[in-house]
Amino acid sequence: MADATQQEIREHMDTYNAFSKLVLFMILWIVLLLASMALGLVAHVGFLSVILGVGGTVALLVAFAVMA
Repeated sequence: MADATQQEIREHMDTYNAFSKLVLFMILWIVLLLASMALGLVAHVGFLSVILGVGGTVALLVAFAVMA
């Protein structure tokens, strides 16, 4: 009985940590997207905005793939 409870707690913590990483990734990606849009629309620096958006997205994906 105690082993089953410990296993359930361990699985719950693994799920919680995975969901927490997903939420952090989405928050960082939305901030990156908004910063890229601000550079492109407000500052009129379109090329830098695209480079930052694509490069930042790739960097976030690689970073979170390595962390997982």
